[in-house]
Amino acid sequence: MIDVLSLISIGFAFFIVAVSPGPANISNATIAMSKGRKISLVYGAGLSMGLFLWGIVAASGLGVILQGSIYLLILLKVIGGIYLLWLAYLSFKSSFNSTSTVSQNETKETGYRKWFFRGFILNSSNPKTVVAWMAALSVGMGASSDIISLVAAVLTCMLVGFLVNAMYSILFSIDGVMNSYQKIGHWVDRVVSGMFALAGLGLLQSAFNRNPA
Repeated sequence: MIDVLSLISIGFAFFIVAVSPGPANISNATIAMSKGRKISLVYGAGLSMGLFLWGIVAASGLGVILQGSIYLLILLKVIGGIYLLWLAYLSFKSSFNSTSTVSQNETKETGYRKWFFRGFILNSSNPKTVVAWMAALSVGMGASSDIISLVAAVLTCMLVGFLVNAMYSILFSIDGVMNSYQKIGHWVDRVVSGMFALAGLGLLQSAFNRNPA
């Protein structure tokens, strides 16, 4: 059975991957600044569940199959790239709107569902996430590890993923940060739009490389 030190090693490795700036964290931070803590926490929960989906894929061994299935990987990268470009469009469009208040319909239950699924789709449409999972799990897992060890490792990474997303939601929804966003929000949205566009185009480019990775 996996020991506590191995779980700590796996959790720390996954934390390094999860906390690094990327489309998911950048979008979560932007939503926290513009929409507030509650919506950002819901969005972060969606991100975490999308992360969990790829955790199951990696833990079940499908990650290896996915990496070896060129056409399936291409399809997933195309879907993920198109979705990132769509988010780039939405961010650029929102940069022309007022950011002073959160609209009432976004605080309703239907609004929360919308933000949850946005987060879920963002992470679940990025096949590169499975690579991060496999890298983290390989830190403390070996050929002799049993199913209980694997489940414990996945749950540890999931806990880290939820905590990282919650951390982004809380830190970037602090009043001072949100007040700063109100002043320069349109520029932040445009920068985020550009980063989404670059990430989406990069994913599409990698999909159609001669040797996709």
